[in-house]
Amino acid sequence: MEKTAQLRSAEVIAVGSELLGTTRVDTNSLYLSGRLGSIGIQLRAKSVVGDDRGALADVLRGALDRADLVVLTGGLGPTDDDVTRDAVADALGVPMYEDAAIVERIRARFARRGLQMPEVNRKQALVPRGATVLPNALGSAPGLIIDHGGRLLILLPGPPRELQAMFEPLLEGALKERATGERLYQAALFVVGRSESHVEEIAQPIYSRWREGSAPIETTILAAPGQIELHLSMRSDDPEGAERLLAEARAQLADALGGDVFSFGGTPMESIVGELLDRRNLTITVAESCTGGLLLSRLTDVPGSSKWVLGGIVAYSNASKTLFAGVAASMIDAHGAVSEPVAVALAEGIRARVGSDIGVGITGIAGPSGGTPAKPVGTVAIAVIGPDGPARVRTVWLPGGRTQVKFNATQTALDMVRRNLVAT
Repeated sequence: MEKTAQLRSAEVIAVGSELLGTTRVDTNSLYLSGRLGSIGIQLRAKSVVGDDRGALADVLRGALDRADLVVLTGGLGPTDDDVTRDAVADALGVPMYEDAAIVERIRARFARRGLQMPEVNRKQALVPRGATVLPNALGSAPGLIIDHGGRLLILLPGPPRELQAMFEPLLEGALKERATGERLYQAALFVVGRSESHVEEIAQPIYSRWREGSAPIETTILAAPGQIELHLSMRSDDPEGAERLLAEARAQLADALGGDVFSFGGTPMESIVGELLDRRNLTITVAESCTGGLLLSRLTDVPGSSKWVLGGIVAYSNASKTLFAGVAASMIDAHGAVSEPVAVALAEGIRARVGSDIGVGITGIAGPSGGTPAKPVGTVAIAVIGPDGPARVRTVWLPGGRTQVKFNATQTALDMVRRNLVAT
């Protein structure tokens, strides 16, 4: 292919009405984003369009105005609702013709299975004028690549196995030849204990300084369950320089956010806590009420956790709190099951009965019912007792539905353990 304009930006259009429902998810764009980024082509947008020829042609025209490369996935089958080829021909204003070689390949594919090719499969041999055919060794739908005024358009089948086998040679060939030589470099910080807006308030004055210059760093702040993520990225043709700049930028943010940064690589909180326990040769037990065993489940999800997890209980009812963790009934009557004294008693009780170095107690109201004006849904009391010093206990209010409250309660408890281990 003749080398023309360089490819810096890309858009992906996933085609298929099934992707607009609730049962099918577009995963191809995730693969394409990573592979394109590896050669310095940045995915700027992605969209999902149903099996509507006119709507798809409209979306494609807009994408060709914005991006150097447009990749369409799906809609290349033999049925009436496979409209990708037709929409491309409409958008580009070119006719289509039947490629006899494609017909023969499809016919031979059926013949190998002892079958006769249905006539509807001839639709898969229609090619917009100016397109180059991409053979499909794993399926019947060939791909297509079109150079349209310096913009590159690629049509790929929807099944991931077929798509990836067809795309990899392009990545190392036609696309790499037209890439800029730049690569996308990334770094990240994972923060706990602060809201998205609080993180933004601290980070914005720092990252706003990076937007100028020949190699600007882009910053994205994302709210995820139980944590806030800061993602830093930059395009550069200097690997060492890019890594150095990103490391310096990440260090500035980490210094400003302090101990609220718990990971740089996306390692989950339970693995961070497990590593700290293992390093210090400490053990842990938990007594959970509202989280229903989720904290113990997360801890034991970590490979090797049998070295430092001794066990735990789900003390859901008031009677079970007394029976299994030794929480005095009079304490529950005086303070309520959701209270700091009961959380401390749960932690003390499970630690003493099992003989661990660290005990954790959690009690709360996950909802949707059970809240009061004084203790609304989302109120959770958490206590951590370690080998050094008194119990650490706090009451938090966690927004969201039942599942979110339970997860965030365990995240808060794990973070309290982490901070206790780091401080001692």
